[in-house]
Amino acid sequence: MDALIAARWQFGITTIYHFLFVPLTIGLALVVAILETMWVRKRDPKYLRATKFWGKLFLINFAVGVVTGIVQEFQFGMNWSNYSRFVGDIFGAPLALDGLLAFFLESTFLGLWIFGWDRLSPRLHAATAWLVSAGAIISAFWILAANAWMQNPVGYRINPATGRAELESFLDLARNPVAWYHLAHTVLAALLTAGILVLAVSGWHLIRNSQDPVFRLSSALAVVLVLGSSLGVAVSGHFQGQQVADVQPMKHAATEALWETEAPAALSLFAIPNRDEGRNLIDIRVPRLLSLLTDHSFSSEVRGINDLQAEYEERFGPGDYRPPVGAVYWSFRVMVGAGFALIGLGALGAWFLHRKRLHEVGWYHRAALLALGLPFLANITGWVVTEMGRQPWSVYNVLLVRDSVSPSVGTASVLISLIGFTVLYGALAVIDLYLMVKYARAGAGEETTPAEVGAGLAY
Repeated sequence: MDALIAARWQFGITTIYHFLFVPLTIGLALVVAILETMWVRKRDPKYLRATKFWGKLFLINFAVGVVTGIVQEFQFGMNWSNYSRFVGDIFGAPLALDGLLAFFLESTFLGLWIFGWDRLSPRLHAATAWLVSAGAIISAFWILAANAWMQNPVGYRINPATGRAELESFLDLARNPVAWYHLAHTVLAALLTAGILVLAVSGWHLIRNSQDPVFRLSSALAVVLVLGSSLGVAVSGHFQGQQVADVQPMKHAATEALWETEAPAALSLFAIPNRDEGRNLIDIRVPRLLSLLTDHSFSSEVRGINDLQAEYEERFGPGDYRPPVGAVYWSFRVMVGAGFALIGLGALGAWFLHRKRLHEVGWYHRAALLALGLPFLANITGWVVTEMGRQPWSVYNVLLVRDSVSPSVGTASVLISLIGFTVLYGALAVIDLYLMVKYARAGAGEETTPAEVGAGLAY
């Protein structure tokens, strides 16, 4: 293992670990804001109890997510100094806006939300919850805008004297269509992740007491979130895939293990890609369906990996410009499969909710508990498709990964930090899981007293 491989493993592990917390944080922030708003409107104590219960789980997840996120930016200077030197002028703007504007907004109003229960009016306190949620989404946008520039670099020029990328149009960076597709898909996936957590935890309590008002309320809200967001994820993912076909045709071809250009193109259902031979050993396909999904046409052309490889060799020089096709192909299918399973879970829950039986169907709540890992699996595999599908580029068609690593950092140094982060993150995972399970199992507590309900009601 050389320094490049070790650095890639470290960044991949820490990024995936951090991304376990990000969607849940964004989604739970919105759940808490919705529940508190319902309490302000209805003055029913069960909404207040639900707000505080899910707020505890949100705070635990938020704290661990912040700790793991800080490490990400340090790696740019430690292991990827050539990359940082090349993109520093571009990344400075969105990362500064994330830290100075979005995260500042989120953390400031989170403090007001935590300590303002008996100091702020209910409406003002609920407003702080919405501002926390807004801060989380704005923060996500600027991170995604930075990543989108790596996927589809726009609004820049290469300085011939320094060889660095320099930002020419901040507006182009901010309105990069990749960033907006990513934002829609990420926020909807975050709502789906939070919805499944709320549904699973509520179901665990309803199995034990089907009349608990807090978890009857929470499970009903969760079903609506799961069904609506899972359908939204599917729709946004479809249009995102079409956009990928336009700006990253190699990634698009890899997700389908399409080696040769076809018109019309068939959709692969099951394949065993052989990267060395540039073909699939087994391939079960549906004729014309890939053309339809890519271009809303049954006869459109979809470019294949082998033709794109030849084009890139002519354009960029000798080299292998293909991503790891097997990993991208199967990660995409795991993501899509998990997504459709969650659509089915949401639709079934909506049926039981419509029949006013949701709280009493024990086997459904057990199924929701078993499905708890699916949105996390979909989030991780989706991120693998996004990042591994871009390989071997750090910045698509501009900077290769092999040219991005720090020249002065040796393999031993990276391996030591990799082992250290793995041990540290493992410990954090145990702590986070323990706290989440402890407070999730504890329930929403006793009925809220009249004094607690009336706290801060003066406007």
